[in-house]
Amino acid sequence: MKRSPKQLAEDVQAIWKAGVDAVKSDDLVYDAVEVVEDTLFVGESQFNLSAIKRIFVIGGGKAGAGMAIGLQKALGEKLLNEKHVQGILSVPADCVQEFSHIQLKAGRPAGQNSPTAEGVEISRQILRMCESMTVHDLCICLLSGGGSALLPSPIDGISLSEKQEITKFLSGNGANIEQLNTVRKQLSRIKGHGLAMHCKAGNLVSLIISDVLGDPLDVIASGPTVPNTTTAADALEVLKKFGVPQIEKFANVVRVLEEQAKHHPRNDSRTSCGVSNWIIGNNAVAVDAAGIEAEKRGYSHVMHCVTNMEGEAEQVGQHLMRMAMKMQNETGPDCLITGGEPVVKLVDPSQRGFGGRNQQLVLAATLEARQQRGDGALDGIAILSGGTDGEDGPTDAAGAWMDAEAIAEMMSSGLKPEDYLLKNDAYHFFAPLRRLVMTGPTHTNVCDVRVVVVDRVQPQPEK
Repeated sequence: MKRSPKQLAEDVQAIWKAGVDAVKSDDLVYDAVEVVEDTLFVGESQFNLSAIKRIFVIGGGKAGAGMAIGLQKALGEKLLNEKHVQGILSVPADCVQEFSHIQLKAGRPAGQNSPTAEGVEISRQILRMCESMTVHDLCICLLSGGGSALLPSPIDGISLSEKQEITKFLSGNGANIEQLNTVRKQLSRIKGHGLAMHCKAGNLVSLIISDVLGDPLDVIASGPTVPNTTTAADALEVLKKFGVPQIEKFANVVRVLEEQAKHHPRNDSRTSCGVSNWIIGNNAVAVDAAGIEAEKRGYSHVMHCVTNMEGEAEQVGQHLMRMAMKMQNETGPDCLITGGEPVVKLVDPSQRGFGGRNQQLVLAATLEARQQRGDGALDGIAILSGGTDGEDGPTDAAGAWMDAEAIAEMMSSGLKPEDYLLKNDAYHFFAPLRRLVMTGPTHTNVCDVRVVVVDRVQPQPEK
């Protein structure tokens, strides 16, 4: 099938959007919760409503607003009132909405994925609510990606600023989410099973939208309702890997972790309530839905959902572009859909521009195509990479996309992708080309989805 540049541009965006739409958090929660006569189904758990006095809702994450909408809709007004439903969720500031029974509170500003004093206060309120529950109550915890930063609760001896600085340092030096959470769990009263240990309800059930590849329950939002599988010694190993013990300003963090490793080598996992954890959405769901949309549009697609941590965004982008050029010249698939979450190693702040991992990925792919094919870099190719949460790094874009038309405009305007790539300044490369993916908050978060579509190169007639 011959496809025009306009068709490729439309298709790559529509296929990506279908993936995001499939993991809308309100629908995921609504589908996971059902009331049948006197029984409440939450995930794969079921509860006798006559034995429940009150229902509390707690948690946090980028998908919090949508999850709250879905839960209130599923419970229904009658049950919301009968069971005195109340709760608190910590969400980004641009996700705050007014609801009848569940309070959404701003745990951090939009686009700033780091813990704040406001988040600490919200976490304190959530812990107090947990401790006020009784065995006759049910607690429903709504968790999604971003929960780690939105639910900060530093342990004694560690200040919020120290947690902010160590998180910023590790993230800026390429630490992946598993490494970040290994450290953060040891410095928190909520993370690493801490929330479950504070809960005094008869039962605690968590509905979780996974933003971590492979869906490890103890890593998503730093596992506040899941026994911690890593220790203070593991956290110290992460710090050593990134050279933290040699940095004076982190001396107290290292000291506190060394004390924990010495006196509490094993984690406490005791709880007074029954705990269940259910994943209701993940990256695979989004990738599968994108594949269905690609098929509807006439593509022969191949899908791959990464289950382990990826390398650097530049390497992933280069690989995707090489695959795109290969697809153009061979029989078989003409659409590639992948899910994952690469990392970006940031340059020194004095040289650093503005961007995110998805923008960096597409920029690296663009440079690869330019180096391989010159002026016709993206002829017959369109590529898009975007975060399903609508946030790419500290920017207001979800990601970026490129095609042949943008290459022509890039050349006429004198933009050099290599210059922007070196400075982590992808945002200012894509903005004038109108190739940023702007969605606003999507109220979900299941890592990234990347889509490549190609127009097959027609075989040359034999002489």
